[in-house]
Amino acid sequence: MALVPLVGLPTDRKVIGAHPFLAVGEKYVRAVVDGVGATPVLLPSLQPPLPVAPWLSRLDGLLLTGSLSNIEPHHYGNESSWEGNLHDPARDASTLPLIPLALAQGLPVLAICRGFQEVNVALGGSLHQKVHEVPGLDDHREDVEAALEVQYGPAHEIRLQPGGWLARIAGQAQVRVNSLHGQGVARLGEGLAVEAVSPDGLVEAFRGTGSSFLLGVQWHPEWQVGENPFYLGIFQAFGDACRRHAEQRRH
Repeated sequence: MALVPLVGLPTDRKVIGAHPFLAVGEKYVRAVVDGVGATPVLLPSLQPPLPVAPWLSRLDGLLLTGSLSNIEPHHYGNESSWEGNLHDPARDASTLPLIPLALAQGLPVLAICRGFQEVNVALGGSLHQKVHEVPGLDDHREDVEAALEVQYGPAHEIRLQPGGWLARIAGQAQVRVNSLHGQGVARLGEGLAVEAVSPDGLVEAFRGTGSSFLLGVQWHPEWQVGENPFYLGIFQAFGDACRRHAEQRRH
C-alpha cells in the first residue's frame, strides 16, 4: 500500500471580528491534496512559537504558503516598515526558525510567494520592500479590482535556468506565470541558486544547493493547479520528494 505523505502548512494569524484565528488559504490545502497527493497538516503560528522539532519529525514535507502579510523588515535589515504594511509577527516567529531546521533534517520544502521570501530571509538574504519603487524593476503587483481569474492569470514571462529543475519540469526555456507580489528578493540567501528571473532581472525562483529538496517560487502555482501542466509539475516534483522522505522515515 502506497504511503500518503504528511505535508505541513504554517498558518496565518488573522483577526476576524473580535477574535484571532489561525488560517491557511484553501487553494494551498487543495493543491497539497490534488497536486502533491498528500495529507495536509496545519501548523499553528503562535507567539511565543511552539517547539518545532516534534512537528518536523512527523512530517514528510513543508509547504510555505503565500499570504497578504509581509515579513517584518527588522528580520533582514535596518529599514523601517511603511505605513499600511500588513505584518504577521506570529507567523514570522514560527516559520523563520522552522526553515533551517527543516532543511537540516532533510525535509522537502516548497515555498510560494511569502514563503519564497521567508526562505530567502531565513537563509540570510534580504528583500525589496517595494519592488515597483526600485529603479529598473517593474511593478509586479496584481490589479486588486480585477476578477480573481485576471489577477491569477498569466502576467509575464520568466526565463528558466538552463538545466535547472524548472526547465526540466517545463520542457522549455521560458514560461508565462502570474504575478501578485509587491516585495521581492534583493540579496539572495546562502545556499540558494537562481532557477528563474523575470524580464527585469528580478529573481522569480530559486532552489537549494544542498541535498534536500528546496524549491521556492515567487508566483502562485497553486492557483487552479490541475489546469496548468507547469504548475502541476512543480507540485508533483515536490510530491515525489515527499514520498521518498516518507519511505525513508518508515524504514
